[in-house]
Amino acid sequence: MTDSILQGAVAAPAKPAARWGVLFVAWFSFLLTFVDRLAWGNVAIEVGHGLSLPLAALGVFVTAFYVGYVVSNAIGGVACDRLGPRATLTVTLVALAASTFLFSFTASVAWGLAAQAVMGLSAGANPTACVKLMMMWFGKLERGRAMGLLTSATSLGVVVANATVPTLTALFGWQGVYRMLGLVTLSGAVLAWIVLGRRPPALEDGPKAGAETSIRDLVANRNLLLLAAAGFGAMWGTWGFAFWANALMIRGYHVSAIEAGAIVSMFGIGAVFAKPLIGLLSDWLGGDRKKPLVIGCFLGFSVVLILFGHADSIVLFRWLAPFLGVFAFVYTPLMFALIGEAAGVARAGAATGFTNAIWQIGSVIVPSVVGLLYQASSSFTVAFLALAVGPFLAAVCMLFVTEAHAEPRSPA
Repeated sequence: MTDSILQGAVAAPAKPAARWGVLFVAWFSFLLTFVDRLAWGNVAIEVGHGLSLPLAALGVFVTAFYVGYVVSNAIGGVACDRLGPRATLTVTLVALAASTFLFSFTASVAWGLAAQAVMGLSAGANPTACVKLMMMWFGKLERGRAMGLLTSATSLGVVVANATVPTLTALFGWQGVYRMLGLVTLSGAVLAWIVLGRRPPALEDGPKAGAETSIRDLVANRNLLLLAAAGFGAMWGTWGFAFWANALMIRGYHVSAIEAGAIVSMFGIGAVFAKPLIGLLSDWLGGDRKKPLVIGCFLGFSVVLILFGHADSIVLFRWLAPFLGVFAFVYTPLMFALIGEAAGVARAGAATGFTNAIWQIGSVIVPSVVGLLYQASSSFTVAFLALAVGPFLAAVCMLFVTEAHAEPRSPA
């Protein structure tokens, strides 16, 4: 199956302009998966009241999502390399639409956990398919900007979820919100199936037929292991903040749900613009200066998390949130590009799935850890110090990554 897909890609390249349509579909599907998962942060307290759950227990729903997400990452990358990104995106978006819709019927903890786990299983293969598409359709000297535009969907997802879900919940209830999300996600599946039927052009560093991937190949790749460890620490900080910031501000400083949502929206807005810009900067530097940029992002992220944890007013939260958003998300396009380049295009799906599975273990653990720390200490500052440890350790891991040099630029 893989061989026929890759050979077809070389035999019948599409027009270069088609890649922007592919990028839009990948971006839109990425956006949908993030809005679906982040909606919980805005409705958690209301659902928790309905199910008589304490604050610390709300994190188990996030953990259930990420258990499914990690499992899907681990197997979805290999499946994407074999089946192709079109089939992978379409099938997983249909499954995500169904499970998101069904979550709206949650009347017990067991039902909610099961629905969140299936949502995670459905969403987990999405990043691997999207990164695979970027590696297949964009050359190395353009991947920085392509990855920057693609991954802007994750930070825009934070903006969309926090800007719309609180208001929609007030109008239609949290159940209505999840039903709407399910229907919109289904539309994304239809779009993916229609647009992704075209075959990519042949690239100089494009897919090679017959390349098979084993876990042994991935584990033996030192750079992939270091990138996996760095991503674990980074995601600890990013998703720990995204999932807990609303509840911590509401409980710790009695901020209203709508005000907290607005602050976290500003967190996402900073990254929406920063990701494409850092991708362009990386390409402008020749495509082989990603490592120092990533290290700077991780260190800045750790510092701003500490500052946010010491803030004590809505004004300070508003000022710090956009800067925190820049550092919390801006590293992702560069990290995805580094992963694809470390593994090669033919193995990009499996490599992304493998590393992202390890990254998301941080996302699985951090909601429960932060919830327990806050419940034990009642300290906003302690919770954010715990989050800041992750990106600092990520920067240490990146010091040992060896970055491959880009091929010389071809004449215009």
